[in-house]
Amino acid sequence: MKVTQEKLPASQVGLEIEIAPETTKQTYEQVIKKLATSVNIPGFRRGKVPRPILIQRLGTTRVKAAALEELLQDGIEKAIKQADIKAIGQPQLRSDFDELIQNYEPGKPFTFSAAVDVTPEVNLLQYTGLSVKAEEVKYNPEKVDSVLDQERQQMSTLIPVEGRPAQLGDVAIMDFKGVLAKAEGDDPDAEPEPIPGGEAKDFQVDLQEDKFIPGFITGIVGMNPEETKEISAQFPDPYADENLAGKPALFTVTLKELKEKELPELDDDFAKEVSEFDTLQELRDSLTERFQKEAEEKTKSNQQEALLKELINHVEVDLPATMVDQEIDTMLTQTAIKLSQQGLDVKQLFTKEIIPQLRERSREEALERLKRSLALREIGTRESLEADEEEINARIAELKSEYTEEEIDGDRLQEVVENEILTEKIMDWLLANSSVELVPEGSLNEADDTAATETEVDSEETAATESTTE
Repeated sequence: MKVTQEKLPASQVGLEIEIAPETTKQTYEQVIKKLATSVNIPGFRRGKVPRPILIQRLGTTRVKAAALEELLQDGIEKAIKQADIKAIGQPQLRSDFDELIQNYEPGKPFTFSAAVDVTPEVNLLQYTGLSVKAEEVKYNPEKVDSVLDQERQQMSTLIPVEGRPAQLGDVAIMDFKGVLAKAEGDDPDAEPEPIPGGEAKDFQVDLQEDKFIPGFITGIVGMNPEETKEISAQFPDPYADENLAGKPALFTVTLKELKEKELPELDDDFAKEVSEFDTLQELRDSLTERFQKEAEEKTKSNQQEALLKELINHVEVDLPATMVDQEIDTMLTQTAIKLSQQGLDVKQLFTKEIIPQLRERSREEALERLKRSLALREIGTRESLEADEEEINARIAELKSEYTEEEIDGDRLQEVVENEILTEKIMDWLLANSSVELVPEGSLNEADDTAATETEVDSEETAATESTTE
């Protein structure tokens, strides 16, 4: 068999395959024998149909098509092996099948064209000395106090309030009924429109501003038990229910009971109650260490993300369709698993009509993810970076100890862990060989917003200038 290769766009290799005369004849004869034993022709036992009658009844085209299918499949497989091509995905026939049937003559040479996707070549124009900015996340000591306060709130005891009106921090039990406030131009005699779900009895709420729509909680502050009051409030915009977004509302509220929270003392006994630590100081130290580590990890993550975004600007790679489609499949599968874990019906979300749209929306992200992973792999190859076997085994043992009750695919786990450790090594190498300027948290987002605003203003000014010129 003669095989000629041709480099095609999108990381494809074109193959022109010439099959020897003896093979074209042998395959044709084998197909006729198979058909003779499988086709039922009235008046003849299976396997006993004379060759001329078999071909006449089935038609030459059908017989040649059956022989061609075997020739093409076998020919492509052998050609890929003979040319030592590292193919990915399914090969594609480039020749027109109908024309091949017409040109196919058993006992004569047969030539056709096919194409296969291959792993793309990665051209890294630059991967050392990259210069980027990344936001630094600093440890905030107030987080420790916030967590401790939340724990105290959860362990609080409610005590009836007497002799004073409601104030922020109390717990109120009330009946309320809400309607949409009338706007200018509305019929003053018309019945007000009830708010869907805007009515409740013996409703308990913490008197904190973020617990309800704006205006509701502040309206309750100052009320006394058994008092009824009309409170004006405003639905925010945007709002979960679009029909209510931005609309004014009027609530009739009857305050039935008022309670205040008695918080536990912030001491060693409290620490023992809410944690595995014996003293409050140990609990504080643990929380401090945790939040410091989180800040460091987030900062490092920001550095890595900034470097990866810069890195793909220096990558040239012609991605094959097979690889892109596989990445999109992976992304959609991961999304489906997450939604399923949240209790959502994936079958209703991923319908036949919606899937093509989801695939198209996912394409750009898939391209970026592939460029990143291929660029990192190329760096690992060039710098001879490898995952250490001891590290791999240690992490596998750690994961197995965490998931003792679950069945784990050992080979798959080995592959995932090895790739994870190698990626970490490559990212650490990239960080060590690049320049990353740490800037205050939020400053890069502000810069992006400013740049976007300036672009919009420039566009408007240009449009105005062009309009005036015209």
